[in-house]
Amino acid sequence: MASEMQLTLVAGLLRRGRGLDLLSNALTLLALAYGLAPLLGMPYSATGGVLCGLLVMLGLAQKYWAVRVALDAELFTRLANDAAGLADHTTDLDQALLQLGLQHAKAPPRDWDDRCRGALRLLRLQAAWLITQLLLALAAILAMPWLSLAG
Repeated sequence: MASEMQLTLVAGLLRRGRGLDLLSNALTLLALAYGLAPLLGMPYSATGGVLCGLLVMLGLAQKYWAVRVALDAELFTRLANDAAGLADHTTDLDQALLQLGLQHAKAPPRDWDDRCRGALRLLRLQAAWLITQLLLALAAILAMPWLSLAG
């Protein structure tokens, strides 16, 4: 059974996902603005359009994981505040997940150590999508001078 401190620590780590999401949102909006700039009379670049499209798609993928991480952050915060009733809350949580179709009926029961590892795995996935988005943006910035010379 997880301790109050473990649940609090996991909740705190999961809340860091909000900062990752904000950075990804900024990159996604910047890519979207750059991609839509030709509508305002700016010159069109096929390469720029493809890069912007990829950045937006990566941002959307990151957003999916950010929503899941935020949900877990709220859940772990609530459970950490009432760790004494964790056994009852676990049963209620599993029932709610089952009723909402978010958990399979045949899924084996998980202890809170597994749930903590799973929640942190979601945070790592969110960070991986953001890192991919950042690397693509950096590659695009570094390649821009070369692309303009070639085209």
